[in-house]
Amino acid sequence: MSVGGNLGHEYQITIFSPQGRLIQVEYAFQAVKTAGLTAIAVKGKDTAVVAIEKKVTDRLIDPKSVTNVFSVTDRIGAVTVGIPPDARTIISRMRMEAAEYKFENGHHCPIDVLVARWADLAQLYTQYAFMRPLGVETICVSVDPELGPQIYKVDPAGQYLGYKACASGVKEAETTSQLEKSFKEKGSQHKELSANETIQLALSTLQNVLSQNFKSNDIEVGVVTGKENFKKLTAQEIEEHLNALAQRD
Repeated sequence: MSVGGNLGHEYQITIFSPQGRLIQVEYAFQAVKTAGLTAIAVKGKDTAVVAIEKKVTDRLIDPKSVTNVFSVTDRIGAVTVGIPPDARTIISRMRMEAAEYKFENGHHCPIDVLVARWADLAQLYTQYAFMRPLGVETICVSVDPELGPQIYKVDPAGQYLGYKACASGVKEAETTSQLEKSFKEKGSQHKELSANETIQLALSTLQNVLSQNFKSNDIEVGVVTGKENFKKLTAQEIEEHLNALAQRD
């Protein structure tokens, strides 16, 4: 089968290539990197942190309106990497799913249930010709009362996994390698990282991978702890952590 002289599997989302690949799904993974951003998530003793670069493409844009870090529920936060409109669609759907779960069950939606639900929906988008996969990777964080800090990443194909730390975006491979090195050096001590140490590990890893010293307006950080709900750090709080890193170096 051909379309305009090219093989149909190049354009049809439900047709495998002769090599057993879904080309349109692979394009969705490539779309994740089009934003040119890199995100990271790390968990410590009772803290889970997400951090991502912040790029404002036009001086006339209000920086406050540009964000990739979202609060899904009081206890669940997320960072998205990829096409911004697709990211907003994902966050809106996750918020709706979490609200419906709480209404039906009388308690907050656990992160693993919410992520599994969204992953199922994302996978459906790879099955029907009238849909398309969303070009976004989503990293969700929370602190479970029994299991402690949790990190999950969902990709455009609907696969989701739990992590001790993970990365997404254009520098994903380099960031992951840096995280593996840091965790190997710390051994089991990474499980005892305090909130400040966890935040600073995320910031220092991004700085090393991107080879730049961030200003407080160049990065977004979201934090959830065992005692506090998910929140975005203010520019002043980020600046304090960056200063602590500079003094330590």
